[in-house]
Amino acid sequence: MNYVTIIDIAKELGISKSTVSRALSGDSANVKPETVKLVLETAQRMGYHRNELAINLRKKSSHTIGIIIPEIVTPFFMTFANEAQKCFNKAGYRVMVAISNEDAAQERANIEMFEQSRVDGIIISVCHDNANKDLYERIISQGTPMVFFDRKVEGINASQVVTDDYIMSFFLVEHLIRMGCRRIVHLAGPKHVRNSVARRLGYRDALEKFRIGYDPNYVICGGLSDEEGNQAMRQFIEKGLEFDAVFAFTEKSALGAKTALQKIGFHIPQRVALACMSGTALSTLVHPTLTAVEQPFTAMAEHSCRILLEHIDNPEAAVENVVLRGETVFRESTPPLQSSR
Repeated sequence: MNYVTIIDIAKELGISKSTVSRALSGDSANVKPETVKLVLETAQRMGYHRNELAINLRKKSSHTIGIIIPEIVTPFFMTFANEAQKCFNKAGYRVMVAISNEDAAQERANIEMFEQSRVDGIIISVCHDNANKDLYERIISQGTPMVFFDRKVEGINASQVVTDDYIMSFFLVEHLIRMGCRRIVHLAGPKHVRNSVARRLGYRDALEKFRIGYDPNYVICGGLSDEEGNQAMRQFIEKGLEFDAVFAFTEKSALGAKTALQKIGFHIPQRVALACMSGTALSTLVHPTLTAVEQPFTAMAEHSCRILLEHIDNPEAAVENVVLRGETVFRESTPPLQSSR
């Protein structure tokens, strides 16, 4: 495909490139109106299209934002990206979304791609808490602002928007204990994900508050997907340990655990209570419906967008650390408060 350039138009009309460029940008102060009209008509006839990216690069702005999410297995990240895109579109920015697939090398490639594309800023949820920290620091030092969301990165001079995973996990496990549960399995997330650590600590401390000993045998990596959750649940069942509740790192792993439990005839919540973090609308579409902590993805997206735009407009803007509270929604997978177990 042959693209028509300013040079082509200049040759067609026998005038200079600079005159064509000024005419196309509407510079009537330095170009005669009749020349502007002629250039615009010629450009339309020849099928010329402005290269907005090249124009913005010359202005040192692409008016484009890069969003990097670690995975699309759980609905949360795609929902966040959709909400963030709405915010940036309203502000006149285009959005590019890249997926790291929980791979630090892929995440690095995504960041470098955005760097080469000269995006004005990057919003990212990391797939590893420190694997690419050197790159984050380099990008920020070069003047491209970054905002980290959902998964916290320690020791980085950048704004972050997260939920209080420790507190919300603590409260959810506390609720299970108050329902009478004492042998609670934790399907944990990957160790290199920061909020997985926070959620595990919340689980441990809730047990200790009620003088229930923390037993590592009741903690098993449930991953992120329903397949991983299903496999982890089956592995735990094979241990032959007694249990009366499951607390999952994420909704998808909880759904996988639910399938494994129901397959062997365990009724939920009569035999085993089930609850999870990172709940979405999926929790309402299964039977029984899932008790879950739902993250405030709209508020998280709005805060992330606001902060990034402020840093773009003012590179000296103060770093912000926003901590949001999720909402625990009690549904059919856990017994009601008045129930005795």
